[in-house]
Amino acid sequence: MKKITLHSELIYFAAILIMSFSSAMQTAANVGISMIIAPAYVISQKLTFLTFGQSEYLVQGIVFIAFCILMKNFKPIYLVSFGTCIIYGAALDMWRTIIPAFNPNITVPGSMPMPVRIAMLCLGMIITAFSVALFFHTYLYPQVYDFFVREISKRYNKNRTKLKIAFDTGCLVTATVLSLLFFGKLVGVGVGTLVMTLVNGRLIGFFDKQLDKYCIVKPLLPKIEKAFIL
Repeated sequence: MKKITLHSELIYFAAILIMSFSSAMQTAANVGISMIIAPAYVISQKLTFLTFGQSEYLVQGIVFIAFCILMKNFKPIYLVSFGTCIIYGAALDMWRTIIPAFNPNITVPGSMPMPVRIAMLCLGMIITAFSVALFFHTYLYPQVYDFFVREISKRYNKNRTKLKIAFDTGCLVTATVLSLLFFGKLVGVGVGTLVMTLVNGRLIGFFDKQLDKYCIVKPLLPKIEKAFIL
């Protein structure tokens, strides 16, 4: 079978738009959002002067510092991952503004019929996993969460899927603690969050293998690609 040729740069921007769309949709469904974005969402609900996207900058900034410590090194090129975070956060706030069903000022999260909310949750899980797998196949760095998993797994020779599952679990615990600390109840964390924690890493692994099997990824700008090789 002839493989499909994809270009790294296009994959990068597609992954950002797809992932941010999924995050906005999960939040609107209010059945429990992805464990990855849950800490930022909880913070945005507590610090109401911050948008959801802006809260992502804060959380990912902390993860970025932890990444540099574990890598025992800092390179200016690492900052590209935080740049991805900035684009993602802006896109997330955009989707939550321009789509009425995702805009909390127009449609109260969780107010849609339950079958619709469950469908949004399931679709969001699939889209999120696919977007992460796309990020794994581009030389341009993903946002800090996924950059952390990708590079730490290489640095310490760990299985990427297993490390992703461990990282997701850590995010879930963090979101739960912050939620109980700030509100005395679970906010953003629900049944859907638990389901995603259990299946997200495996879904990403599945899409990762499918992309390897059916696609060839090539850069449009090979000279720039070299600058991103760590």
